[in-house]
Amino acid sequence: MTPRIRRLLAVLVSSAAIACGPSPSRSPAVTVTASASASAASISATPSPTTVATPSPSPSPAALPQGSEPVTLDPARFAGVPIDHPFWPMARGSRWVYRETDAEGGNQKVEVTVTDQAKTILGIQATVVHDIVTEDGEVVEDTIDWYAQDTAGNLWYLGEDTKEYEGGVVVTTEGSWEAGVKGAQPGIILPAAPTVGMTYRQEYYAGQAEDAAEVLSLSQHVAVPFGTFDGVLQTKDFTPLDPANVEHKFYARGVGPVQVIQVAGGSSREVLLTFEAG
Repeated sequence: MTPRIRRLLAVLVSSAAIACGPSPSRSPAVTVTASASASAASISATPSPTTVATPSPSPSPAALPQGSEPVTLDPARFAGVPIDHPFWPMARGSRWVYRETDAEGGNQKVEVTVTDQAKTILGIQATVVHDIVTEDGEVVEDTIDWYAQDTAGNLWYLGEDTKEYEGGVVVTTEGSWEAGVKGAQPGIILPAAPTVGMTYRQEYYAGQAEDAAEVLSLSQHVAVPFGTFDGVLQTKDFTPLDPANVEHKFYARGVGPVQVIQVAGGSSREVLLTFEAG
């Protein structure tokens, strides 16, 4: 779940004085099935006793994980693969700095850094990315994200360890999850070959983290403090946990996320100020 949606959910809950618990757990009902015409290279469908599914190297909308569908990732398809997705390369040492503003005049600084650390998740060596949010110099959120890329080029999201702070004290870790733990399932942040109309889940931990995305465009023009970009990938990010909230994210080739705009459920904008490639 994105930091902005988590923070907005917290504000909404507080203002309404409602004690919200986790939503009912969804039982996995559908298994991602690979076919000769459509499958992501890293997704191994659960075979029947008499059938062995062989994933093809070409991802498609039908093959990408959706909702609570369980998937099995083959660690061999991730071994030694660098994260070099054209719309979000994550070389070690890369650093992005953003400014996030909202309609109430809030102004936060978001720093995202690719560390030289790795965490083994589902047998996969995931890259550790540190995301820290500050307001007036005070930390309000500190998150560790885990990413990995498969041989087909799909950029997977394997979980996050997030903490929100008030006055220097941790007030919640809601939204934290790790693929393979307590039913949590990995998701895709960016498909290898995004096409308009493609949909996919980004994360799944019932009642806590259920973000999904849809590709809206591959030809956007975006101007932010860091620079001006053409041929920008635009996605619509949403969650069934809060359907009223919708964000549009913009990814520039060779850079990564350059802008995030909340288009429903509020009004906020996050723009890229600086980027240093690792």
